Amino acid sequence: MPDLARGPRIAIIGGGIGGLAAGAFLHRAGLTATIYEQAPALTEVGAGLVVAPNAVRLLRRLDVMEQFLGRALQLDWGWEFRRWADGTVLSVEQLSGVCEELYGESTYVMHRADLLDTVKTAVPGEWIRLGSRCTGVDAAPDGALLHFADGSRAEADIVIGADGVHSVIRSAMTEPTPPEYSGICAFRTIVPADVAPEFALRPAQTLWLGPGRHFVHYPIAGGSAVNVVAFAPAGDYTDESWSATATIEEFHSEFAGWDPRVTDLITAGGVPGRWALLDRAPLRQWTQGRITLLGDAAHPMFPFFAQGAAQSIEDAAVLARCLAASVDDPEQALKQYEAARIHRTARLQQVSHSRSDINHLPDGPQQQARDATLAGSDPLVGNGWIYGYDADSVVLP
Repeated sequence: MPDLARGPRIAIIGGGIGGLAAGAFLHRAGLTATIYEQAPALTEVGAGLVVAPNAVRLLRRLDVMEQFLGRALQLDWGWEFRRWADGTVLSVEQLSGVCEELYGESTYVMHRADLLDTVKTAVPGEWIRLGSRCTGVDAAPDGALLHFADGSRAEADIVIGADGVHSVIRSAMTEPTPPEYSGICAFRTIVPADVAPEFALRPAQTLWLGPGRHFVHYPIAGGSAVNVVAFAPAGDYTDESWSATATIEEFHSEFAGWDPRVTDLITAGGVPGRWALLDRAPLRQWTQGRITLLGDAAHPMFPFFAQGAAQSIEDAAVLARCLAASVDDPEQALKQYEAARIHRTARLQQVSHSRSDINHLPDGPQQQARDATLAGSDPLVGNGWIYGYDADSVVLP
């Protein structure tokens, strides 16, 4: 059993945004943890992300806003939907001022690596163990035994699996089920500002909708670059790795005939990354004894609501609250955490999944009805259940 005078031995597997956020909120709650990261350095692959008010308010409470604002770019406009062929504006919504009035925080965009570095500043450096690849976990009534690739082992009273979509911890505690093939793949690239069209440097998140595809761009890195991510039919492509690449020609072929502003961005971005979106149904349970999951390990979701990182941060805040409130009963604390989070994250998984069908309608009556709906919609208000959520004040079950 743990020495409760010192607190339980908490092991966090994974040093990505979710794992570091868990460490940061545990530190804020007066608990200690060890973060095991398989890479030799803390880095984030990928490109840009949107940081919505539900995540920003939590980052503010970690006292990292100075670092955050030094790397983030506030969006004045969000969800600017355009027609694929000619850029006709279908819908646009002002964020600046309105977002703050509704939710108390702004919406920002930034590079994933910059968000990782921001959260890292709230974690004691001595908690982080690099080059530690966890290969398995053995559960015990009063904790768990972790196994690492170098043959070493570590005991823990509580294990948090924050090791992503291919989670070793999830595989050890849940029934293994292969992901389903979604038929969608994503291309991504970063375009330096000096070669990007002026149109793409505006502080807006622009989404171009077309048959079977959509194309997204927004500025990042303080406006010094443009993040591009686009979704298209995958064919027989099933590689889920963010390190895989495609050719510019393959990227162009998927968006041939689109507005020249889209194809110009593809050309300016150089060699794109490419990965398949694999579909995973929401888990019915992600806690077992003293082992639990967090972030993509628990609830991987399509990126169409830009909530993956935000949900990891919310998980971390709620988990720390639960553990701090029931430090002498870790199993109960982890059950409470799961109960507080599982329905919200499952709902986000489901709405993110359904968005691909809406975005990719072929031209015709359904597409015209969608565009009319977009013109009269108010996503900032309509998605209040997402952005108004406060992980620090939500009533725990």
